[in-house]
Amino acid sequence: MDILSSLNAAQKEAVQTCGGPLLIIAGPGSGKTRVITSRIAHLISECRGDPRRILAVTFTNKAAREMKDRLEHTLEHSADSLTIGTFHAVCCRILRTDGQAVGLSRGFVIYDDDDQINLIKQSMTDLQLDPKQYSPRLIQSAISAAKSRLLSEQQHAEGIDSYFEEIVHRVYQRYQSILEHSDAVDFDDILLKTVRLFETRADILAHYQDRYEHVLVDEFQDTNLAQFEIVKLLAAKHRNLCVVGDPDQSIYSWRSADLRNILSFEREFPDARVVMLEQNYRSSKTILKAAIQVITANALRKDKDLWTQNDEGKPVVLTECLNEKDEAQFVVKTVEKLVKHEKLHYGDCAVLYRINAQSRTIEESLMRYGIPYRLIGGTRFYRRQEIKDIIAYLRVLNNPQDSISLSRIINTPGRGIGQGTLNKLQSWATEGEVSLYKALSQMVCEKDLAARASNALTRFLDMLNRLIEKSRHTSLPDLIDEVLLQTSYRTYLLEGEDGEDRWQNVMELRGVAAEYSDLAPDEALSAFLEKVSLVSDVDEMDSSSDAVTLITLHQAKGLEFPAVFIVGMEDGVLPHRKSFDDPADMEEECRLCYVGITRAQQFLFLSRAHRRSLFGNGLANPPSRYLERISPDLISTRGLWEEDEVGMSGAVYPQPLAFGVSDEEFRVGDWVFHKKFGQGVVMDCFPDRSDLVVTVSFEDTGVKRLLLSLAHLEKVERFDGMA
Repeated sequence: MDILSSLNAAQKEAVQTCGGPLLIIAGPGSGKTRVITSRIAHLISECRGDPRRILAVTFTNKAAREMKDRLEHTLEHSADSLTIGTFHAVCCRILRTDGQAVGLSRGFVIYDDDDQINLIKQSMTDLQLDPKQYSPRLIQSAISAAKSRLLSEQQHAEGIDSYFEEIVHRVYQRYQSILEHSDAVDFDDILLKTVRLFETRADILAHYQDRYEHVLVDEFQDTNLAQFEIVKLLAAKHRNLCVVGDPDQSIYSWRSADLRNILSFEREFPDARVVMLEQNYRSSKTILKAAIQVITANALRKDKDLWTQNDEGKPVVLTECLNEKDEAQFVVKTVEKLVKHEKLHYGDCAVLYRINAQSRTIEESLMRYGIPYRLIGGTRFYRRQEIKDIIAYLRVLNNPQDSISLSRIINTPGRGIGQGTLNKLQSWATEGEVSLYKALSQMVCEKDLAARASNALTRFLDMLNRLIEKSRHTSLPDLIDEVLLQTSYRTYLLEGEDGEDRWQNVMELRGVAAEYSDLAPDEALSAFLEKVSLVSDVDEMDSSSDAVTLITLHQAKGLEFPAVFIVGMEDGVLPHRKSFDDPADMEEECRLCYVGITRAQQFLFLSRAHRRSLFGNGLANPPSRYLERISPDLISTRGLWEEDEVGMSGAVYPQPLAFGVSDEEFRVGDWVFHKKFGQGVVMDCFPDRSDLVVTVSFEDTGVKRLLLSLAHLEKVERFDGMA
């Protein structure tokens, strides 16, 4: 009864449904994590479920940790016997055990995004394809999409309908060949090879079907075809499949997520029970109403009657700014007011944006005013050069066939191995269809090089083999020390720019490695490398620091903050102009806006700029169409505090004050035309005796203060050329 006591009626229904397929439609802030953990606890305590036979799949390591922590508190004992993890982590565990059946050793390497791009480039070089003519990133994306649809390189060939697809196919073949010779997989292979394993080995599939009596999947709206196939196969015997998600929060089609998986679940499982979680515990009534008004125009969705018992709350603040610098100024000043007047902390505030490039101006303003911030998705710890160098050494020690990692470290630090020697080594590997390590061993053995190059390669190979031997019986922290010592890596770092800071990063990595000291050396190395390969941006987020969070709308899903700013509310930014021609893409942009709004608990600030500079281009975009969907009675353009009525700064326009002269009425934020100064926007107006002084920021001539009776200003609708 303790498990159920804090749940509402719908949550109890979701928790107490013990058997059969179950679809839980969970609106934002509806307590779905509590429902999933309570459901698992109920299966164990009331439905006689064996913890070892329960599999719960999440989409981030952060969510998996939170779920496990909650379960340990709820169950009052360790949750280690449960299988809880991301799709990739769970499938990695399966492939480490049974992957030999699909050609993988237990020590296979996982290539991250940077590794994949490097491998694409290497494949293109081998095929004599120009990366300036064919984008490696586009080719990598096309290969990823094919794998997400469960298409091998041979199956991909059957659907070629353009010359670009032909190029993709050729690179796909070469790319996959190098992966196989390197005993490596990319992220998509982890899923694809798991499906292949289950399809080709009925005995192995039967083992896992017997093992997992109950399968639960969080964020089901974000699954792709491969992930849905995996859970269907695993749940086929017992049919106790519970999926939780919200079609209105499906925002990852660019990562091959398929909204149809959740929308068609009831067709796949006609006997499925459907439970709607509609009570929102996160946001104020005003914020929730705004979110509902934005999303209801979408067609591809399941209707929900979202509601909350929270207070009405503050109005949504809509601010129009001259440009992105004024917008950043507005964010900074408002954050300061939230801390001063509302007693929030900096860490309670988040700035959300559609495009990463939007963060630069916000960062500059925060730094100028000394406000601490954390940028999610910047240079992540595990992607820093020095960290990737040490990890590359460890990956080669764990799996010498890892050609991408070997090519990274062979001359890092520099050891006199020239580019000509490296080219010859790569050609040897390509022609012999072998890994770089095997080619290196053969070249050193046959001494088919000049003496200097041969000696340099021999010394490197000898060092590598010594470290490989040590890795078999040396603890992970000590192994890192040995790598640093034998490569003189500290000296190499300290001689370069920011050397001390970079060395501290390496020591931080060693500290992480120390957490694996209790494991056997080979097991510790493999587990550590798998962990760092699967870390995401959000996983590295430090929620304990008191700093404003800067994060994209995509990365913000699953998070919540007392105060949220969504900047760039303009057609062309949100929704993104690349989506204009595709109705499905436009619906996803709407869902992205909905996700952003529903991150807010108490305060929501929406801002747009009349002119914005992005990627070196000056944009004059109209207001986002999503702003028109929000009822005026939910919006304030006057700010939240008394002083906002006369302007929060000279550069933003939260107040609709009107000033008349002759037949014309002007408001702060209006666009105007002056015969001499051109087009501009009204920034301020104030009385001066019997006249008014109007401050206008002109596009070409800057800010001017004019007497309204003499200025002969003409109000215009918009800049020429605006959409």
